[in-house]
Amino acid sequence: MIPARLALLAALVLPQMTQAETTLQTLRYLCARGVEVPAAYINADDASFAVITVEGRQIALYNQPAASGARYGWPSDGSSYVWWTKGDAATLYWKDETGAETPVLTDCLQQN
Repeated sequence: MIPARLALLAALVLPQMTQAETTLQTLRYLCARGVEVPAAYINADDASFAVITVEGRQIALYNQPAASGARYGWPSDGSSYVWWTKGDAATLYWKDETGAETPVLTDCLQQN
């Protein structure tokens, strides 16, 4: 589940955010093929993060610039996941070394 990775991320990040107001939001998405993706969002004035659980793995991602919606990825030139949300919808991509993004989970909708 999310709490272990979230606790680690919070321990590393929250001390640096002491001046900012910080919020935690946990959501659940249901994607194509019936795949469920739990997600936790840590938002502060100066930084935002997402922790998602995919295939039994917890993945921590940083907020990145996006023209529309919210994009979370890993800040590296190597392969990584990208979690893109807009409104109640989300898509998980795999970004390869060349920067090409391939959809892994599509049609993810936030559940109430």
